[in-house]
Amino acid sequence: MNKKQYLTEPVENAAEVILAAIDKDVERGEDIVMFGFCAVMLSSTFAPIAPPSVVLPMVAVTFALSSSLARINYHNMERRLLSAMAFVNEHDRRLLRPIVTVFNENPMHSLTISFNPAKNIKRTLKSIVGGILINPFWMPIFYVMGMQIIEEKNLGLLNRAIIGVEQKILHLPLSD
Repeated sequence: MNKKQYLTEPVENAAEVILAAIDKDVERGEDIVMFGFCAVMLSSTFAPIAPPSVVLPMVAVTFALSSSLARINYHNMERRLLSAMAFVNEHDRRLLRPIVTVFNENPMHSLTISFNPAKNIKRTLKSIVGGILINPFWMPIFYVMGMQIIEEKNLGLLNRAIIGVEQKILHLPLSD
């Protein structure tokens, strides 16, 4: 099997193969998001030696990088799943429908749109209010933190859908 695709040809247990591969990709996405949160939490250790004008932009860059990598991973999962569905029979297609539904109901925009404050007015206004209440240097942090939260939410939805499909597969009678 190609690492860039979940399936490249029809197989007997396609739903299980796809499920295992997408589960690994979701774990990778969760690891990316968690790494971003952990790196930001560790940034306070630099506060005694670096001024806020250095630490705060680094926090924003960390959130931007981790949310960008998680978004790229999410788009890759969606692309791989949709291309693998061509090799899946109708029964397995019905089993995988909750996962496809998560991608359809929670589309992720491109990074160009996500980083554009004019296209994300609500997030922009929230970051401005946060910057006014705390510190103007925090405005970019709040903006990219909003991206990070969206990534975490969508990965959580996808993880719940995967768990539901896994439970359906485990409760199926064994076929001979």
